[in-house]
Amino acid sequence: MKQQLLLLQDVDSLGKKGEIVTARPGFVRNFLLPQNLAIVASANTLRKQERLKAERAKQAEVDSKEAAILAKQIETVTLEIRVKVDPEGHMYGSVNAADIAHLFQEKGLPVEKKYIQVTRPIKETGVHKISLKLKEGVLVICNLSIIPEGVSTAGLESVVAPIPVEGPVDQKTEEV
Repeated sequence: MKQQLLLLQDVDSLGKKGEIVTARPGFVRNFLLPQNLAIVASANTLRKQERLKAERAKQAEVDSKEAAILAKQIETVTLEIRVKVDPEGHMYGSVNAADIAHLFQEKGLPVEKKYIQVTRPIKETGVHKISLKLKEGVLVICNLSIIPEGVSTAGLESVVAPIPVEGPVDQKTEEV
């Protein structure tokens, strides 16, 4: 049976500070209550709700200003990462959200992995547009250049696509 709770802090995928939410007992017992993220909703705690909502509104204003400043910084940055490729131009690995977050942190920007909106790891070289959803829903797009090792950025256009195989291909050997 789900319990009604008053959130004391923002909880990802559950709600914001000051909201009344319902959650499963195991999640409440094992995570929310021990971490002091929520309290069980009662008549006394409902009085706290207004104060918590006011605090949350102030925090949301501060967060949105910080996110707007960070978004302006991110828009000016072009990230570059060098990757290993085989002779045909295919990447050996992939670039995921954690790799992109690490690139931002190397540039001195406090971007966390959860802000990066990459559904699947990137497995192709070239320039990719990466969208980020910062605090309070601020959206920003950044360019990510995935460059094969041993290639200068000037020669990137020739290596973006896999190198075509020369000569006719025998279909019988391809099936085997």
